[in-house]
Amino acid sequence: MPWHARLQLDYTRQGERSVARFVHDGPLRILQSIYPEGDTVCHNVLVHPPGGLVGGDTLQVDVTAAAGAHGLVTTPGASRFYRSEGEPAVQDVRLRLAEGARLEWLPLEALYYSGCRAENRLRMELAPGAQLLGWDVAALGLPQAGQPFVRGSVLQHLELQGAWLERGRIAAEDRRLLDGPLGLAGHRCLASLFLAGGSELPRQQRADLLDAARAVIGGHPLAATAGATAPGPRVLVVRVLAPLVEPALHLLKAVRRAWRPLLWQRDTADPRGWAI
Repeated sequence: MPWHARLQLDYTRQGERSVARFVHDGPLRILQSIYPEGDTVCHNVLVHPPGGLVGGDTLQVDVTAAAGAHGLVTTPGASRFYRSEGEPAVQDVRLRLAEGARLEWLPLEALYYSGCRAENRLRMELAPGAQLLGWDVAALGLPQAGQPFVRGSVLQHLELQGAWLERGRIAAEDRRLLDGPLGLAGHRCLASLFLAGGSELPRQQRADLLDAARAVIGGHPLAATAGATAPGPRVLVVRVLAPLVEPALHLLKAVRRAWRPLLWQRDTADPRGWAI
């Protein structure tokens, strides 16, 4: 029987403290809030106890951040989309930030098993002055375990309302896309780190952030398959192709560490679970 799970997570500001409250329906929940960098930023871990999605499963996540709040959401492990012979498995995430709010959306990778029919949607709505730092990391199959991505499809949708839209379908039978030099060129991990703003980022700030990202990329082993761009005045994106998840995440984490002080005058503050 398919799982249908929903989570509503709301960040508010109470004095100097960002506070998280949530309600859930089905197997999807948030662990206890922690404050490793003081009261201003509330860190949370999103947990899906079944550990993966099969055909017909739906996960719906809605996150809001009120004015002045700063939340950080990560996961304890990969989101797994297993083989399906029928309906697609769907993860639908909606992030809405009020004026001046900040959110870091940093789930670990989505792992797409061969034979899956997956849809992974992320939609963002940001009020003026709000900023969102997030990423999307996709791994196709388990090539090192002898389970390549040879059947199935993945639909990805990334959208900042009114400013940025990326939507694409990866089909296992599309060898030109998967292996061609103008496609994934044989890589099986594709990842994007993005900074989205509710207002235009100042030109000098955009330049400084791009310079910082390119400095990190230039010294990384994945330099030949990574780049940083500004597709619009409200968005910066770092993209990377890699044979495996770990080096791609290593690069995105390094860029995040370089960006955070420039954006918010805050140190790196990696979520505690990343050190395990």
